[in-house]
Amino acid sequence: MKLLFTVILSFLSAGLFAQARGVVTVIKDPMIDSLIAKRIALNTSIPATGTVVTKPAPIVSNMGYRVQIFYGSDRRQVYSEQSKFSALYPTLNTYITYKEPNYYLRVGDFRTRLEAQRLISELRPNFPTLFIFREKINAPNLDYDND
Repeated sequence: MKLLFTVILSFLSAGLFAQARGVVTVIKDPMIDSLIAKRIALNTSIPATGTVVTKPAPIVSNMGYRVQIFYGSDRRQVYSEQSKFSALYPTLNTYITYKEPNYYLRVGDFRTRLEAQRLISELRPNFPTLFIFREKINAPNLDYDND
């Protein structure tokens, strides 16, 4: 009986190992290749000397500091504070986040706490409640020159 059971299991397991390898066929739109080629062309440029100059890779966002200038539960008030700040400091980025039940308005992308502290001392007359928060910031915009 054990021998019959072993023979049956060996025939069944042999069928499991007898499967053939499959072939994967990739079907894609030809526009994908043209988009990849355009992306490569944007990231490399050929100056008059004929050498290929590659732009540095984008800076990945890292931990830094932002200054919270306002928080409250009224959405319209947060947006009015944002426009007030943007009128005074158009070069600094503003970020509105909502964590129930309050809206938070934070500004700037500072790498050091000292930079954020300088902004606080500058903003103190216009915005009374200011706090520094450590969070993930966006990388600064850099202008690339091939000259």
